[in-house]
Amino acid sequence: MKCTYYLICFLLLLSSSYYSPLAAAQVITPQQVDALAERTLKTFDVPGMAVAIIKDGKVIHAKGYGVRSLKTKEKVDANTLFGIASNSKAFTTASLGILVDEGKLNWDDKVIKYIPEFKLYNDYVTQEFTVRDLITHRSGLGLGAGDLMFFPNPSNFTIEEVIHNLRYLKPVSAFRTKYDYDNLLYMVAGEVVHRITGKSWGAFVEERIMQPLQMTRSAASWSRLKDTTNVIAAHAPIDGKVQVIKRHQETFGSSAGGIYSSIADMSKWVIMQLNHGKYGNNPQKQL
Repeated sequence: MKCTYYLICFLLLLSSSYYSPLAAAQVITPQQVDALAERTLKTFDVPGMAVAIIKDGKVIHAKGYGVRSLKTKEKVDANTLFGIASNSKAFTTASLGILVDEGKLNWDDKVIKYIPEFKLYNDYVTQEFTVRDLITHRSGLGLGAGDLMFFPNPSNFTIEEVIHNLRYLKPVSAFRTKYDYDNLLYMVAGEVVHRITGKSWGAFVEERIMQPLQMTRSAASWSRLKDTTNVIAAHAPIDGKVQVIKRHQETFGSSAGGIYSSIADMSKWVIMQLNHGKYGNNPQKQL
């Protein structure tokens, strides 16, 4: 059974540049947004969700729908924290981008420059594998290769062991010829951040991305949350019925999918993206 351990926040991104004048005139009302959200909860059998609408660089709607837990029936609001799962990968890529901008890293640097013990099944691929390759899902490894090292939770593997074990994963396609979604290499990317900065990936993301954007309730992983009073409970379909389950505790893989955030905080992240890296009231201020 495929379990849904985290309920994902939805962002509706509306920008006048994306719409024709005719479409722009067709204004969606708050009541229509509410109706769509409630219909989504029922259609997908989801206990809770949060929606933000961003228009012209501003949040014009931010609201929670449904409940945080089917047991407690506590309501979701705009500050409810969700595990954003693989949306965390964008923060990992942004972290690398910051280091590139600072001249501490190049996208086409070989991974072995920073992690000498990094080794894949093929020696040539090992020698040629770049930081860019870590985040573009074209390594030659199959879909989800090695995921059983961290899923299902709990896992007693360390990042050092994962890096070592990569050499035993046989590729399913030639290097850089085929897209196959990958988690483990994003964990390696997080380790690259650590090796360059001396800080954990989580500390770097919070210091260099979340704090400047004032994502004050967000954290790079469950263990780094300062306040867990308003967090979505983990749910999964069991025997055809969605139920509260034990939460996945943090593993070494947060750079692939460990961030917790709210729709209020994620809106700040999206606005920064829409503004091409600029944020805050100062138009020159850039992440």
